Amino acid sequence: MTMVENLSLSGADLPPILIVEDEPKLGLLLVDYLQAAGYQTYLIANGLEVVDYVRQFPPSLILLDLMLPGIDGISLCREIRTFSDVPIVMVTAKTEEIDRLSGLEIGADDYICKPYSPREVVARVKTIIKRCYQAPRLIPQTAQEMQLDESQFQVRYNNMTLDLTSAEFRLLKTLFSHAGQVLTRESLLDNLYSDYRVVTDRTVDSHIKNLRRKLEVFAPEKTFIRSVYGLGYRWEG
Repeated sequence: MTMVENLSLSGADLPPILIVEDEPKLGLLLVDYLQAAGYQTYLIANGLEVVDYVRQFPPSLILLDLMLPGIDGISLCREIRTFSDVPIVMVTAKTEEIDRLSGLEIGADDYICKPYSPREVVARVKTIIKRCYQAPRLIPQTAQEMQLDESQFQVRYNNMTLDLTSAEFRLLKTLFSHAGQVLTRESLLDNLYSDYRVVTDRTVDSHIKNLRRKLEVFAPEKTFIRSVYGLGYRWEG
């Protein structure tokens, strides 16, 4: 994971926000607005340069355009997720539901569609940065010695730590805080995204699948999330 160890840093002290945008005017506009908000930035226009940069100079957040020369944003997001949990915000002119779903299913933390307001982008960035790099706050849980760390999107269980994407963390938190209750896909979606985006039940199913796979590290024989046929999911950890 390529997060910053010191979680009390100011925006100017954090690693740069990586902007991946092949339209020069849009890229420079985001640079101007984010720098005015106190963030360092680094701009890349070609998808082929992104992975090497992220490996060598882990950013604090990535604003990732979908349509890029060299490698598209979906492929880049998928590759980055193999070695980093850095927050990724997909930026694209594609507004169809399947495009949003594809980005979220491979680990994107948020989605902004063009045309957008630069102020909206800065507001989204501020929210994610604050959530990721604020002082750690543990949510104590009684079941099986498990704890959730909201600042780092981590879950801790019996001296082991697991990194999650922000979407996976919010889903786990919702299930965990309603242990033993059956939650419908609709209610889970309501807690997963705050901007009322249009997504399908497949989004929840995809995140549940990823969560189950990750939680197997803690206890391969244990079923933490139970499917309730025709209704939804229940936390049984």
